[in-house]
Amino acid sequence: MRESLQGKVAFITGGGSGIGAATAERFAKEGAQVVICGRRAEPLAEVVDRIKAAGGKAEAMVADVSCEAEFVGALEGAADRFGQLDILVNNAMAFTWGSIEEMSTADWHANFTTSVDGTFWGTRTAIKLMKANGGSIVNLASICGELGTPWMSGYSAAKAAVINFSRAAAAEGAADGIRVNVVIPAVVETPATQGMLDDENSRRSTEKLIPMGRVGQPDELASAILFLASNESSYITGATLPVDGGRSAVLITAMD
Repeated sequence: MRESLQGKVAFITGGGSGIGAATAERFAKEGAQVVICGRRAEPLAEVVDRIKAAGGKAEAMVADVSCEAEFVGALEGAADRFGQLDILVNNAMAFTWGSIEEMSTADWHANFTTSVDGTFWGTRTAIKLMKANGGSIVNLASICGELGTPWMSGYSAAKAAVINFSRAAAAEGAADGIRVNVVIPAVVETPATQGMLDDENSRRSTEKLIPMGRVGQPDELASAILFLASNESSYITGATLPVDGGRSAVLITAMD
């Protein structure tokens, strides 16, 4: 254990499963005091129990990232409890699926409340809390935010907004030692993608689009997030890091 985050306080949204849970466990192994938030207490408690069983430090806070008062209150509460906030990972997301022609305005807006509004509220609050001592903010986007994706126009637009918002936030935070970067996954094996990947034909079709021939795993995303959160990336801000098995590097739509 290198403990590259020893003495750091890290807050991770969507920490009850998938990428968020893997990141929380990795951060704890690196010595961070981890605070995870999400809408449901049970999965958060399971992650906290795993971390503590492995000798790490973690707490859970039930908060809906799509509710400004809940999310900001949780962030400020964590900073008050532990005396600081060094790292924020805006990982929570929500999306709707459907054609543009048939998408309701409510469904369109639903893509933005968690991914864009939540990232804004979290980043704004973190900048205030980190202003004295600096810190690192890592926002999770998606390959859908860089490439056109049919049936996911709302989610694609929201994640594109996260990418460019993060660049602006990086420019504003740099003078105070606050770094803001983005990790861009493609398909990762999480509860959100389980339905698609459990279907053998769908999984094979997806893997054909990825040069490395397989979907990503949450711990692989956690490693990239750790790099951007730690001092190993001390001169990196405003960057977007694809962690997608090469998917965004190629123009082809299928491979034999």
